[in-house]
Amino acid sequence: MWADRSSRVVRAHPVVTVAVGVVVLALVIFLARAWAARGDDLDKALRLAPDEATRVSFTDWSGIRQSLGADLDADSSPEEVHEMIDEAYTKDLTSTSVLPDASGLLQQHFGWSPATLDWELYTQSTEGALMMGHLSDMDAEHLADQLTSMGFTAPEDDPADGGVWDGSLVPFSTFTDSGIDSTITPQVTYIAFVPEHDLVLASDGRRYLSDQVETLGDGHLNDPMTQAAERLEDPLSAYVYDGDFTCGEIGLGSASAADQDQADGLVDAAGDINPIAGFAMAAEKSGDVRVAMSFENDDQARTNADTRAKLAVGPAPGQGGTFDERFALGKVAAEDEVVTMQLRPKDDAAVLSDLANGPLLFATC
Repeated sequence: MWADRSSRVVRAHPVVTVAVGVVVLALVIFLARAWAARGDDLDKALRLAPDEATRVSFTDWSGIRQSLGADLDADSSPEEVHEMIDEAYTKDLTSTSVLPDASGLLQQHFGWSPATLDWELYTQSTEGALMMGHLSDMDAEHLADQLTSMGFTAPEDDPADGGVWDGSLVPFSTFTDSGIDSTITPQVTYIAFVPEHDLVLASDGRRYLSDQVETLGDGHLNDPMTQAAERLEDPLSAYVYDGDFTCGEIGLGSASAADQDQADGLVDAAGDINPIAGFAMAAEKSGDVRVAMSFENDDQARTNADTRAKLAVGPAPGQGGTFDERFALGKVAAEDEVVTMQLRPKDDAAVLSDLANGPLLFATC
């Protein structure tokens, strides 16, 4: 029967053929656009980061709200926003943000918050810290009115476009009389709006914020950081560090002598390791955590893929216990200069925030 059917010749009507072709072409275009959009917010955000940034954290608030089923908007109550923040915290999705503690006040008085932002990027360097939040269809004049009502000092130039608002004298404690349990973050002491990019920029340094408004989009993160970040796939929250920060802050430099001795023994047993030139780690929508480490060359990447895969299933000096108590190790691969590792958290372990602080796994120096 199958032979008979396969030998039959069916002549399709030309109109049907054209229609099918159009549908297929439309589907291909749709899928191509959908694929291109994956991780697009992170890419756009990083293109706006100051080039001197050594530590960058990204939070996809729109994706987090969607993943939690949180239907929030500008009219949502501060309490509803806090409920979303609390749930996101339990899923280890908020450690990359500087806004959670202030979310209620932001929602009620500033006109924007994690309930309405598309994404947040927070950058740090020796020169200063910057928070940028993307707000689709932002009404800068309305947001400027909100700051005026709170007592922010308006800039001399256009208050709704690039000027720096000064909130250093605002008594934020007077805005908590509604019973909202919020603590304002110093990172929103100075605020500027950039309608051209639908951005709210904020910092704890007035001059630094003013400089960043003027040079927005002119910078470029160093290549190792960018190479590592490019291997992240549509993250809900992510960290991106340069090599020096990785070495000094998430290595074992601050661990006890006993922990460092144990770590040295584990590294010797696992094999050679090389300094990480660029580092990225992200919580994905699937629940996995992806790690990307860029190295000086592809030989180092292949060596470190093997070495760090061995370390990832052993003891975790400086943190306690073992890594395999925290996560199941998935695929480890080296491609060009970058090593990627797929981690599946166990028992709701806070892998992203846990591994961002002093693990042997990312020891570099």
